[in-house]
Amino acid sequence: MKDLPIMKNFIAVQRTEMVFTTKKGRFHALRDINLQVARGEFVTLIGHSGCGKSTLLNLIAGLLTPTEGGLLCDNKEIAAPGPERAVVFQNHSLLPWLTCFENVYLAVERVFGHVEPKARLKERTQEALALVNMAHAAGKRPHEVSGGMKQRVGIARALAMEPKVLLMDEPFGALDALTRAHLQDELLKIVARTKSTVVMVTHDVDEAVLLSDRIVMMTNGPAATIGEILEVNLPRPRNRVALAEDPQYVHCRKEVLDFLYTRHGHVEKEAA
Repeated sequence: MKDLPIMKNFIAVQRTEMVFTTKKGRFHALRDINLQVARGEFVTLIGHSGCGKSTLLNLIAGLLTPTEGGLLCDNKEIAAPGPERAVVFQNHSLLPWLTCFENVYLAVERVFGHVEPKARLKERTQEALALVNMAHAAGKRPHEVSGGMKQRVGIARALAMEPKVLLMDEPFGALDALTRAHLQDELLKIVARTKSTVVMVTHDVDEAVLLSDRIVMMTNGPAATIGEILEVNLPRPRNRVALAEDPQYVHCRKEVLDFLYTRHGHVEKEAA
């Protein structure tokens, strides 16, 4: 396992540190983070709870400002949230009083409303829902659809903004295993069609290997950093059944498990 040579940077995280001020004092969440993501690349961040992977994602999203260092997207400093970086959270974050269509339309109108007519905005919304196979539920409200369908709408809302980067924070973590697998397969197809650049947080080793071009493995916190980066040399399109016994898939899975549970095993404190 080794770090990849530096590629043409689309996202660049440079010597980034993150320290939070809490009631108990300063908490050093991340230290010396250096990461480059190429255009069209799918990168996952994996590590034990408290390793700062969601913090790193929020820094890329512009939801947090680093204590030290800097971040760039398409050669522009990341200083705040922006429509070129769309975020999909574990919680779908849909507005319950709006229909699925209206939830997506709201994002479309905010990004394109000042330059495009309403007819085109509606068309964009319909296209996004169709992309995630949710056109049939456009008129339903969130409480009328399943958890997996809510996540589809959340992904549709993000994609409808035509972001340069799709940021995903354990988007399938709260779903049952079958729904999770189905949405992973759908995400593979969507990314293949849209050529999206994706940075995704996950705690699932199989999910990371199935989806990723590279897996960024984080050391344990506090003061977590990037431990190793694994290149996943599996051809696309990927089929989970065909990959189950693929030697390269098995090798990648073993490398991540070895990092997480042998070299950086999370030590639980015993109860007093």
